[in-house]
Amino acid sequence: MEQQLDVLSVGDVVTDAFVKLFDDKAWTYVDEYGKKVIAMEYGTKIPFDKAIVVEGVGNAANAAVSLTRLGLNCGFVTNVGEDKYGRGIIAALHEKNIDTRWIRVNPGKKTNYHYVLWYKEERTILINHEDYEYTWPNLRGREVPRWIYFSSIAESALEYHDEMADWLDENPGVKLAFQPGTFQMKAGTERLSRIYKHSNILVLNKEEAAMVSGNQDVNNVHSSFDLLHGLGPADMVICITDGPNGAFASSSEGRFFMPIYPDPAPPYERTGAGDAFASTFTAAIMRGKSVKEALAWGPINSMNVVQHPGAQEGLLSEGDLLKLLEQAPDWYVPKPME
Repeated sequence: MEQQLDVLSVGDVVTDAFVKLFDDKAWTYVDEYGKKVIAMEYGTKIPFDKAIVVEGVGNAANAAVSLTRLGLNCGFVTNVGEDKYGRGIIAALHEKNIDTRWIRVNPGKKTNYHYVLWYKEERTILINHEDYEYTWPNLRGREVPRWIYFSSIAESALEYHDEMADWLDENPGVKLAFQPGTFQMKAGTERLSRIYKHSNILVLNKEEAAMVSGNQDVNNVHSSFDLLHGLGPADMVICITDGPNGAFASSSEGRFFMPIYPDPAPPYERTGAGDAFASTFTAAIMRGKSVKEALAWGPINSMNVVQHPGAQEGLLSEGDLLKLLEQAPDWYVPKPME
């Protein structure tokens, strides 16, 4: 008998072409607007170190791989074009044990293909989203998952959010984890209010949390939590990450701060660190762990991802993650927020 899905990950997918720049062929500086800028010599040929192509990535795809490696039965809803890159993405995700039957091939369309300028441990991504026809799948029987994991999707897909909200209204037993992407945050909480009202888990970084909540003081995480809780159900779990400074979580269990897991070496490349944290925190909750346990899981996967190129190579199995948790220093524990 076909097993019911634990989670259906939903969002856009892309192939990333990484171009590793030599350290002495580019430089960075802070411009007059306070933004850090990467610069290279203009109008010439610039040697690069190497190129790496990674198929089937993006917030939701990275989450699907992470959730699967952590022992959850995961499917993926997305769109690709009718080209070799779309076929490659489907094959790559299928090889990673993700149920790909809901990946829609769009006739005559191209697959999302992004270029990543990789300089030292950071990356600058050149993006171009294709315009697909977004249609919520007709899920029946054991196709209906226990959870939906929803993340970044194109600006043209606003009505798709309404279709998902309608389906969630009709399937109240299905829980939603929401990791908003750029366009979803720009759409605003009023336009996506029905999605937020269904969100049992919400994950944002500190700046995103302030923007989405309307909090004017980005450093006042308590205020962001207070405002964000007003958007969702009473049992909403909210996680706010703060990069190398750690992460915070708020739920009926209380509010907690978690430091980062110690890096075994300087980060190799930072793509996917946020996705690794968000999906791992969520996976722990899906597996029945407490919020404090979920906070301890998240930074470990994030730490390991940045030790590898791309967003997925360093994602851990549950067994490997738990081994690293056992090896954690005594101070690696969640603490009540001040």
